[in-house]
Amino acid sequence: MKKKNKLSHLLEPSLRLYFIALVCFTVASAFFNLYLGLAEAVVVLMLYCYFRRASNLRRREILKYIDNVTCNIDVATKDTMVNAPLPMVIFKPETDEVIWSNERFLQLTGEREHLFDTKLSAAVPDFNSRWLMEGKSQCPNEVRIGDRRFLVYGHLVRTDDRGRQSFLATTYWVDVTEFSSVKEEFYDSRPVVAILLLDNYEEILKGLSDNASSALLSEINARLDEWVAPAGGIFCRYSRDHYLFIFEERHLQAYQDGKYSVLDAVHAITSPNGIPATLSIGIGKDADSLQELFQFANLSIDMALSRGGDQAVVKNKFTFEFYGGRSKETEKRTKVKSRVMANALSELVSSASMVFVMGHKYPDLDCMGAAAGVISLCRKRGVPAHIIKESGRNPASVMADRLAALPEYRDVFLSAQDALIMADANALLVVVDTNRPEQVSAQEVLESCNKVAVIDHHRRAATYIANAALNFHEPYASSASELVTELLQYAMEPADMLRLEAEALLAGIVLDTKQFTMRTGGRTFEAAAYLRRAGADTGDVKKLFQNDLEGTIAKYDIIQNAKMYRNNIAVARVDHTVGRVTAAQAADELLNIAGIDASFVLFPDGERVIISARSMGDTNVQVVLEKLGGGGNAATAGAQVPGTLDQVTRNLIRSIDQYFEDE
Repeated sequence: MKKKNKLSHLLEPSLRLYFIALVCFTVASAFFNLYLGLAEAVVVLMLYCYFRRASNLRRREILKYIDNVTCNIDVATKDTMVNAPLPMVIFKPETDEVIWSNERFLQLTGEREHLFDTKLSAAVPDFNSRWLMEGKSQCPNEVRIGDRRFLVYGHLVRTDDRGRQSFLATTYWVDVTEFSSVKEEFYDSRPVVAILLLDNYEEILKGLSDNASSALLSEINARLDEWVAPAGGIFCRYSRDHYLFIFEERHLQAYQDGKYSVLDAVHAITSPNGIPATLSIGIGKDADSLQELFQFANLSIDMALSRGGDQAVVKNKFTFEFYGGRSKETEKRTKVKSRVMANALSELVSSASMVFVMGHKYPDLDCMGAAAGVISLCRKRGVPAHIIKESGRNPASVMADRLAALPEYRDVFLSAQDALIMADANALLVVVDTNRPEQVSAQEVLESCNKVAVIDHHRRAATYIANAALNFHEPYASSASELVTELLQYAMEPADMLRLEAEALLAGIVLDTKQFTMRTGGRTFEAAAYLRRAGADTGDVKKLFQNDLEGTIAKYDIIQNAKMYRNNIAVARVDHTVGRVTAAQAADELLNIAGIDASFVLFPDGERVIISARSMGDTNVQVVLEKLGGGGNAATAGAQVPGTLDQVTRNLIRSIDQYFEDE
């Protein structure tokens, strides 16, 4: 009633000021003429009475109108809720207790009576009301009721329940079953393009007769036909070792769940000369056109080969996914390719105004050796060259200091800031011993140079330096120093190289091959022989790997903390910061213990944890650390993982378990 009186008062026109003015004039008139004043007073009184009567009538009409409108709105609201075309339910989100629901919602749940005092989750187990409490107006997921699917919309209303504030949630349920079915069919029926490549086609057929070759290929084709048959797609061979497979996306998950079993099926086939066949699969999905799908598949197959082959890689619009890739890399590069790459690099250097050489963060001897090799090539071509040096001490500092003392290396080392000032549009940047943009020592220099060449031996990750003018990426090589040495053999004579440059390259090979015991092929020894002819002294190289007494004690202290896991894996963790070289040497030393196939050393470094991993070859430590954001190759890998030592250790153990479970 108070609200109605207030509303009518607001709607009533205010004439009080006018009547006060009339009374004042009447009093003033009475001073001059009493009769005139009385006459005016009578008139004012009559006007006031008329105004009061008219105002009361007007107020009653307004209130009557408001009552009618309010009543109609209440009736319409109740009718809308009861007869709404959408299922509705009102409940308390704190307790999940149903307050009211209309008939359509009862039909959905199969209830014949009301749901009062019933838990909504009991009627609809798939429903969760947390999104309402988070302030959202739409349920993020579809809700299933029987064989129907619904999008749920709703809002909260604050109420006062016996002096205690609470909430009521009103929800509207929209049946989207047909729409969801059409959407799922759309995504399931999208085409997926896969390229299958026999990695070692020439090796397995080498020296075989036509009949033996046909029999071997027929067996491989039979395994491939068996694998692709369930998808009912298009499968054909479009070159001697390439196959094209187009199928619907609905079958992709089954292949992923089966871990691309065709890889093992083909690997089980061995040629008469004892070489097992290996297969790589590159898959493109989630593209806007068939042409883009084929491009994705080509990028995937290139990625698979750059990681050593014998694996499957899936490329979508945003990233790569990797499956398999646990086998050892085998030497596949040819001297023809190395000669072509050497000529291409020589032309790039000759046409550049200047050359910058850059490695990865916290460079090691392999990184410095490869950089020194590129500098020797630039000096032979008469092009000014510089090595971008990282500030602070690192494993390559001793070799860098020795090189900097040479007259030929005066002003060769410079900072990233100086490189940015000196670089022009025709400058060439050569990145060695890494292919990931986030791992280079100066990413701003990488982004500022128009021409980039990459020389690396690590397995490629999802992020890599794209659009390089030259990309000599061979995961089968032992080291970046070996790759650079192989290029130098076709570009310059051993006498053109400085003795210390040859020793730097040899030190890089010795480091990554663990004294020529790991990942060593025939080309490795050819590169070492070339460096020996260039004047490299193996005794001086060995001195580079000597430790002081403090470092030796720290190394064996790490080994004492090692714990065995899964019978053949050593995990050593220390709760204080140690040198990265010391940690790497401890990981190497653990492999000298009988029964240890792989080793992991962890230590904290600020807000992150450094992991150094080594393997005798049976366990691919690169695959293990890749899940933690690390990289490397099958025998040597590392990672820098944010978090505490306990958290990272748990994640490492989980990654190791997943590695063996996926076998």
